[in-house]
Amino acid sequence: MSDEQKSGFAAIIGRPNVGKSTLLNQVLGQKIAIISDKPQTTRNRITGVYTEDRGQIVFLDTPGVHKPKHKLGEYMVQTALNSLRDVDVVLYVVDATAKFGPGEEFLIEQLAGIDTPVILVINKIDQLEKTALLPLIGTYSSHRAFDAVVPLSALKGDNTNVLLNEIFDRLPAGPQYYPDDMITDQPERLIVGEIIREKVLMLTREEIPHSLAVVVEQMKERDGGLLYVGATIFVERKSQKGIVIGREGAMLKKAGAMARRELESIFGTKVYLELWVKVKEDWRRRENVIRDFGFTKE
Repeated sequence: MSDEQKSGFAAIIGRPNVGKSTLLNQVLGQKIAIISDKPQTTRNRITGVYTEDRGQIVFLDTPGVHKPKHKLGEYMVQTALNSLRDVDVVLYVVDATAKFGPGEEFLIEQLAGIDTPVILVINKIDQLEKTALLPLIGTYSSHRAFDAVVPLSALKGDNTNVLLNEIFDRLPAGPQYYPDDMITDQPERLIVGEIIREKVLMLTREEIPHSLAVVVEQMKERDGGLLYVGATIFVERKSQKGIVIGREGAMLKKAGAMARRELESIFGTKVYLELWVKVKEDWRRRENVIRDFGFTKE
């Protein structure tokens, strides 16, 4: 470690499906946030810790900011906007392939009220014609003066080192917040639940994603080092339950097998995963149920 340590917090914000979780996982070199091609998959504020010789960056990956249609949506948006408070740097991530629209205008309005340095991160440049990059930067810069602009590909890792340089340039000197080997402060049960949810999202149709919640009921070690995990997958309607379970249980078995393999690689031990599917009607609109599922506004 160098003599002058830097440490601080960087909030990652942006609209749904711009690649915020992919960026966090790429920087950390390990998956802690679920990735899906379906928008609004991140629901909680995920903390990722990056430590190197220069110091430590504590990333806050937030839910995508969108117009909420229910209590869960309100929670997600409020969680994202609350993350702008008391951080040292804001990373405003945008999709290079998406048109600038009302959603971006709304986000830039939220950024107008803060003094924190804001770095514009233009993601997915691997899918953009090179000649289109400068005009795109011009469009965003005409709405706000950014402290830095970093075009990158979170999926391929291109230019993520440039982003890290820009963040460290803006962090205050100070001791690190977490031990060197720590990459997240999320409870194990939350990470396990998110991995299960990711696998179900990968296998199910469009009507399922936002109706899905996973609650890990049990995690305990059994004889021989076997890790037992019992989890309940909640949906909002009986028809969705049938989709998640699949014909003769095939869909649920496949999702469970995929989740189990990933959990075994994370924990380094054999995992026995038991899954149930239950209906909790319209749970996204019921504030008490949202709290029971572990969502809290910060």
